[in-house]
Amino acid sequence: MCNTSPPPTPSAPRASGSFKRRFKGITSPCEWVEEYHPGGYHPVVLGDVFHNGQYKVIRKLGEGSFSTVWLARDLRNNKYVAMKVAVSEVSEPSNETVILRLLGQASEGPKYITQLLDEFNHEGPNGVHTCLLFEPMGPTVNTMVEELPPFRGHPYLPGVIKRYPYWMAKGILKQSLQALVFLHENGIAHGDFQPGNMLFTLRNIDSTPENELRQKEDVQARLISPPVERLDGKQDRWAPPYLCIAQPLVYPTDYAQDFAIKLSDMGGAYFVKEPPAKPITPAGLRTPEYVLTGAFDYTMDIWSFGCLLFELLTGRPLFCIPWYPTQTEQDDEHLRLMTARLGPLPGNLYQHWKTSSFYFTPERKLYNCQLGGVPEGEEPLMLEEPTMEEAFDQAGLDIDEEEARKVKALVRRILHYTPSKRPSAAEVLRDPCFLKDEAR
Repeated sequence: MCNTSPPPTPSAPRASGSFKRRFKGITSPCEWVEEYHPGGYHPVVLGDVFHNGQYKVIRKLGEGSFSTVWLARDLRNNKYVAMKVAVSEVSEPSNETVILRLLGQASEGPKYITQLLDEFNHEGPNGVHTCLLFEPMGPTVNTMVEELPPFRGHPYLPGVIKRYPYWMAKGILKQSLQALVFLHENGIAHGDFQPGNMLFTLRNIDSTPENELRQKEDVQARLISPPVERLDGKQDRWAPPYLCIAQPLVYPTDYAQDFAIKLSDMGGAYFVKEPPAKPITPAGLRTPEYVLTGAFDYTMDIWSFGCLLFELLTGRPLFCIPWYPTQTEQDDEHLRLMTARLGPLPGNLYQHWKTSSFYFTPERKLYNCQLGGVPEGEEPLMLEEPTMEEAFDQAGLDIDEEEARKVKALVRRILHYTPSKRPSAAEVLRDPCFLKDEAR
């Protein structure tokens, strides 16, 4: 006999040690379907309308750990907007909207930060969700390099990487740095300064017909995922019938000729004098003091910029930190790479590294690179890791020695182990690397 009883209310998968999957696996590049539960994502589908019929969803622009972002048509004002729908567990009063309103009032705010146009709450099966409406933007710096053919196929041994032309990478970095200067001068730290939060601007698309921008419900064309199906065959009221695959708005702007960058996503931003309990900066961009002691301040933004200066120019992260089963393993790999790229940690930090003996002798000489220490009966693993300067040179950039020297010197200057000795964003902007616009 078929079981027709309704399914039990799901809990957050990451909050339960006894988590069991509800759905069949979906391999499409979308948000994790198991995160559709009370407190999680709102189940948006194409054609949905929000805010008493004002905003009609026509396209998925992206997703993150705490929100999905959609292109919507503002039916009252006959224009397009980007709608960020937060998970309901964080749809409570926060600094994000306060900061966005404050920055929007500043004369230079619209030049550097995506502009907040409207906000409202939306109630759904998973709770009440904060919805923020922004000007439509193009792809992130992360996705653009993957999508546009002119930026493909830069050779790098032992494989092939994708990176921007040097002049364009420098332009992206300079504009992002100018935005960071603007934030810091207004007493605000971004808190999540990374390529996924750097967006290319668009030319005005309001006159573009909706059918040219609308995402189709087409599984074969990989515009949406296959149907979302529960393992028990029951109907699920917390998840959508399908997931949309993000389609950033690329074509309305010729980025190879001219472009502008704005910073987005103030969800991790905070007032410098009122830091949160914990930042949301990605693992590979975190400072050594945060990794070892949990201490952080606005200079985390500066450190992140130093890492990205290396990454956007070379096409490879300075510290590539894969996911590991434990936080200790992740931190150990990060710290090991830091010492290889930048040199030994100062004693006041090193003393907090509780597992340092897995890798270093009491005299602080490296003897093993295998995470967790040397297994009994085995020999230590030693890896040849290039310094930051060596890794930069290995990227094979088509620049002269003087330019390379300036870049490497700036990365060194920024990535100082002592926070008080790191330059401010304004000081970095005055560095010889950024004093002159790059010739194309």
